[in-house]
Amino acid sequence: MIENPVQGDRIVFRETAQDTGGKLLRMEVIAFPQASGPVDHIHLRQEERFEILSGTLNARLNNREQSFGPGETLTIPPGTPHCWWNGGTEETRVVCELSPALNTETFFETIYGLARDGKTNKEGVPNLLQIAAMSRLHRDEIYLARPPIAVQRMLFALLSPIARLLGYRSSYPEYSETGRAR
Repeated sequence: MIENPVQGDRIVFRETAQDTGGKLLRMEVIAFPQASGPVDHIHLRQEERFEILSGTLNARLNNREQSFGPGETLTIPPGTPHCWWNGGTEETRVVCELSPALNTETFFETIYGLARDGKTNKEGVPNLLQIAAMSRLHRDEIYLARPPIAVQRMLFALLSPIARLLGYRSSYPEYSETGRAR
């Protein structure tokens, strides 16, 4: 289990890339009341599916907000700008699946570890050099919804070597079982 005190949620990994031969990452996400969730982002090659177990999951897909309750599902196709949050007054529990798994488990471990150590902003986003360092491992997986992906790729290609020289890494062993394996 990992917890993000900035975004107000925790993740329990149920099936990892190693368990499924890379086909799937399945996790239970518990979002506290008023948890902000992640910033608008895009998974280029992954489908993301949520099954709401309890509470209310609010989501924005392509700038359109929706709410989902217990028993409902939300499927987000690859390439769709989105974010989600718990806008309710009770804890929200969802099963989240990302297919294929790619390096997403390491991504969450790193982001949550950085948040726990106070190395993100109030939205849970690390600084630009940290993002550039992470971009090497997560290239063609996940991007911010803005600015355009082509701009992000160009910027991260320029900043990534500088970030590495300054000690930033794509993952950190102290945050991650999967990072220790790298």
